[in-house]
Amino acid sequence: MSQDVILAFLFTLFAGLATGIGSLLAFFAKTTNTKFLSFALGFSAGVMIYVSMIDIFAKAQDALIGVLGEEGGSWMTVGGFFGGILLIALIDRFIPKHSNPHEMKKVEDMRKNGTHVKDPDLLKMGTFTALAIGIHNFPEGIATFMSALQDPALGLAIAVAIAIHNIPEGIAVSVPIYYATNDRRKAFRWSFLSGLAEPVGAVVGFLILMPFLNDIMFGIIFAAVAGIMVFISLDELLPAAKKYDEAHVSIYGLIGGMAVMAISLLLFI
Repeated sequence: MSQDVILAFLFTLFAGLATGIGSLLAFFAKTTNTKFLSFALGFSAGVMIYVSMIDIFAKAQDALIGVLGEEGGSWMTVGGFFGGILLIALIDRFIPKHSNPHEMKKVEDMRKNGTHVKDPDLLKMGTFTALAIGIHNFPEGIATFMSALQDPALGLAIAVAIAIHNIPEGIAVSVPIYYATNDRRKAFRWSFLSGLAEPVGAVVGFLILMPFLNDIMFGIIFAAVAGIMVFISLDELLPAAKKYDEAHVSIYGLIGGMAVMAISLLLFI
């Protein structure tokens, strides 16, 4: 196994296990720093949107045009882009609303009136939330892995952006399970396991996609990755950032993420 493959897998593992960070925040912080979280989620969205539309889409198009010609390659790139959006949208569509991982939770939700109240009815919700996040993180793992394999610097940026995105998901798993069981370890374990879907996605990408990776396959996958990340940013990150803070903090984060990504791409020209 090459060093590039190992590095890409480690980036994906880091991104996935950030759900555990959210779980720890829920246990040990007294309140949620909503302004910081709003800025961080906006920043993550800015990174993902900019790099998808400016870099990843362009690389996919170049690869496909090189094989299929300008017209065929351009159509295939657009098809791959919207195919990625359709894939992640279908995954979201079939996740039950009550266990949707994008329902925002705060650290304060761990307590009611300053005391812990066990609520067994929440165990099912928390478990389904963990499973929903696991299903949802699977294509994100493939996206992170394939991006890092093509360009480690790009893969690192995407891994950090997805890791930020996974922190509130860890809170969303931990809060209901902790309420239901009064067991911090169990809540952390479910949160941790839900994040493992991303490195599992990386392994699947390596075992199934790598043997067939040629210019056409690479272009289609990269176009789909761009679509997946744009959808995640518009459907999840920005609405979540707005829910955590109603001010313009999330938009400042969005612009900041774009600026940082733009500068980093220019430095590596």
